[in-house]
Amino acid sequence: MSYFLGIDAGGSNCRARLIAADGTVIGTGQGGTANARIGLEPLYATLRAVSDQSIAEAGLARDQVAAIRAGMGIAGISRPGVRDALADFAFPFASVAYETDAFIANLGAHGGADGAILILGTGSIAQVRVEGRDFTIGGYGFPISDEGSGAALGLSAMRHALRALDGRTRATPLSRAVTERFGHDTARAIAWMDAASPKDYGSFAPLVMDHAEADDAIARSIVEDAVQHIERFIETIFERGATRCALLGGLAPRMQPWLRARTVAGLSAPMGDALDGALLLAGYGRTAR
Repeated sequence: MSYFLGIDAGGSNCRARLIAADGTVIGTGQGGTANARIGLEPLYATLRAVSDQSIAEAGLARDQVAAIRAGMGIAGISRPGVRDALADFAFPFASVAYETDAFIANLGAHGGADGAILILGTGSIAQVRVEGRDFTIGGYGFPISDEGSGAALGLSAMRHALRALDGRTRATPLSRAVTERFGHDTARAIAWMDAASPKDYGSFAPLVMDHAEADDAIARSIVEDAVQHIERFIETIFERGATRCALLGGLAPRMQPWLRARTVAGLSAPMGDALDGALLLAGYGRTAR
């Protein structure tokens, strides 16, 4: 009997789902950050940990573990040298297939068929499959890319807030809420920015959305600028040949009401999640090409 293991290893957390050949979920796993940027040894340790969690929950024997076919979507594996290094990862499985986390999210969203996703989270990226050909749009990394993302919203909020402290623009509830985190002290804000990660900037995104929905002028301008980027992302996805597009990511539900009605009408609901895509990558059901 075959078993299939899907892993979604992203910048915030790592999830695993183990199923039997009939699709029954028999084990799950959960871990912390697991993208390639954390280093290969910590990445491998996290992948093994969530795999072991799911196997322990399923109660599989050693010979059953050897029958597992695994599919793993890992953030950051497009970085030079990472894919080659993955070949040295030792797993006691029948097979392991690796792809990016965006790749498996797109597989899951469209059941392995052609389609596209636009992921709006801490960062942003579009993953597209057209006639079996897979490619990405954007997603080059913060701050040069990630338009319309949580990190981009946070960066804009910091810029506006510091200008308000200088008196170059009028303070609003959003700018005051942002600078309050630093005691309204420009020097403290600059010190924070020296070490801030995209995730740190993204922590301001809910604040920006809250104030935009409350009609704060600065917050609205930030969100409206982000919407222009998102609209153009979606237009490009269809121009590049996609027939379906789903909006994914933690920021997507809050951004969707700001999009034009005709844009929303062209979007499709996802058929499944990234773990469904990882299982397709592993070989369950329709084999991913």
